Amino acid sequence: MGWWQVGADTLAESRFVVSPLAETTASLMSLARRTSGHPGGRAWLETHLPAYRERLGADPVTEQLVGAALGRSWIADFLTPAPGAAAGPVFEDELARIRATPAATARADLEVSLGGPLPGPLLRDDLPDRAADLLEWVWERTVLPFWPRRRRVLEADVAARAGRLSRDGWAAVIGGMRPGLVWLGGGRLQINKHGNPPREIAGARLLFVPVTQDHGWVAWEHPHRYAVVYPCAGALTGADRSSVPRPLERLLGPARARVLVLLGTPKSTTQLVALTGQGLGSVGRHLRVLLDAGLAVRRRDGRSVLYRRTAAGEVLVRAQEPG
Repeated sequence: MGWWQVGADTLAESRFVVSPLAETTASLMSLARRTSGHPGGRAWLETHLPAYRERLGADPVTEQLVGAALGRSWIADFLTPAPGAAAGPVFEDELARIRATPAATARADLEVSLGGPLPGPLLRDDLPDRAADLLEWVWERTVLPFWPRRRRVLEADVAARAGRLSRDGWAAVIGGMRPGLVWLGGGRLQINKHGNPPREIAGARLLFVPVTQDHGWVAWEHPHRYAVVYPCAGALTGADRSSVPRPLERLLGPARARVLVLLGTPKSTTQLVALTGQGLGSVGRHLRVLLDAGLAVRRRDGRSVLYRRTAAGEVLVRAQEPG
């Protein structure tokens, strides 16, 4: 199995980061593999897959490039750089790092992900630009129109894991992030089940990067930055798509009804702010009204305060749903 020896200083400085490029790369993987792990993702896939097929059908070299880069057991390293900033990476800046990849490096990475020598059409120097052009297309056509909503879901995942980190520690937070990722103890972080030699990453910056698609990978820029990309919590992914019944909107108002619908599972005010896009003050006011009306209840969970619908709130939501 592959694992990293993580120094105490590195773990203490670890951060959760939302990366537009990681989200775009995960979306490319879904399009290329024609798979998605949740109902909302499948609807997205059905919408955008025809245009993606048409895009690659007109560019057979890039089609071969994608097939080689997204190998069965390894992704070409140049396609997945570790985020270069600890907070708020900008898509254009991240994409520029892919374009700046030397052609020889890109070809060497592709030989690893493909598991053998490259076919003739890929023995060329413009592979980094072609990869960047395709990622830019995926970003503009399939991610950017939904980015504010996706970002709220990702930020909610970050808020939830940060709260759990303060309460239960890294072993609990890392557990269940994605298959193959396990905290082994003694500063050892298993990153996958490959037989790669361990890496010492003391003094480096370790980043955890959520994506809404059902994909994950690791990335690094040795010795400065390492990243673990993981699918965000399924409950949060689904929560952002939860529909609010129209009768409930008319009864409570759209914003307050949205909060009540999201409280089908326990959430903190930070998560609710991220998922709804409402301000902290607005969410707080809605919660007070719901608490006073007996439609929600709160409880403390470590350092966090979580809110959830009561039985009365559940009946109210279900009564307004069609059918």
